Amino acid sequence: MDRTISIEEKIKRAEEIYARRHMNSPNNTATFNLGNSEKKNIGLLKKSIIQMSICLFIYLGVYIVQNNNYIFSNDFISAVRELINTDTNFVEIYNNISGVISNIFNNKKNNENEQIEQQEQSQEKIDDINAKSKVEDKDNNEISDANIGGNVENTDNIPEEIPILSEEEQTILNIKNTATFIKPVEGPISSKYGYRNPTTSTVPKNHTGTDIAANLGTKILSSTDGEVVIASSEGDYGNHIKVQIGDVSVIYAHCNKLYVKQGDRVVQGQEIAEVGSTGNSTGPHLHFEIRFCEKTIDPEKILEL
Repeated sequence: MDRTISIEEKIKRAEEIYARRHMNSPNNTATFNLGNSEKKNIGLLKKSIIQMSICLFIYLGVYIVQNNNYIFSNDFISAVRELINTDTNFVEIYNNISGVISNIFNNKKNNENEQIEQQEQSQEKIDDINAKSKVEDKDNNEISDANIGGNVENTDNIPEEIPILSEEEQTILNIKNTATFIKPVEGPISSKYGYRNPTTSTVPKNHTGTDIAANLGTKILSSTDGEVVIASSEGDYGNHIKVQIGDVSVIYAHCNKLYVKQGDRVVQGQEIAEVGSTGNSTGPHLHFEIRFCEKTIDPEKILEL
C-alpha cells in the first residue's frame, strides 16, 4: 500500500531533482574589465621599451669593446681633432640663416602692403566715382530747381526731349529696322491703302494693301528676303503668297501663277509669281500688302511705289 506523501515532501523532492539537474551545468557569465585590460597593455608596453633599451645599451657596449682598437686609434683621434680645430664661423652661419628668414618675412610683408595699397586705390576710385555722381546729381537738381517758376538763361546742358512716336510711326520704324524693301512690280497704283468707295459691291471698302496695275503674266519680284509661309489659291486673295521675315509679313495676292511653294526661302528680287486676276478681283493687278505682327500698314509709307 502506497504511503501518502505530504506536500512539503513533494516540494523538497522537486528541489532536490532541480539541484541535481543543474549541478553540472552552471551559468558561465563572461565579464569584461576594459579598464584593467588597458592598464595591462600599457604596463606591457613600458616593460617592452625598457627591455629594448637595456638590450640596445648592452649591444652598444659590446660593439665598443670589440672595436676599441678603431675607436681609440690614431686615425680616429686625428679625425676628431681636425673636426674640433676647424675654424667654423658660427657668426656667418647665423647671419646667413637670419638673412634668409628676414627675406621670407619681408616678402610676406611686402605682399601684404601691396594688397593693402590695391585695396586703398580701389576704394579711392570708388570714392571718386561716388563724388562725381553726387556732383552730377547736384547739378541736375540745380537745373531742375532753376526751371521751376522762372526762365533758364543757359540751356546748353539741358538734354533734348526724345520725341514720342505714335503707334503707326513706331510700327513703321520697326518694319524698316527688320527688312529692306524693293518695288515688287512696275505699274501705276490703281487703289490705295485704307478706306475707299468702290463701285463694285464685292470689293471691300477697307483696303488692307496697295493695288499695282500691270499686264497679265508680268513677273512679280520678292520685295524682301524671307520664308514662304503660305502659298495658296483659296479665299478672296485667289492665288497668293505670304513671305515672313521676323515679325514682318508681305502678301502678294490675285496672282496668275505661283513660282514658289510653302517652306521655300526667297531672296530679294527673286521672281516668285505672275500678275493675275484670281479671287475677288476686277482686273489684272498685284495686291501688295505689308503687315507687322499681323497688323496692316500702308505700303507707301514703307517704300516708294
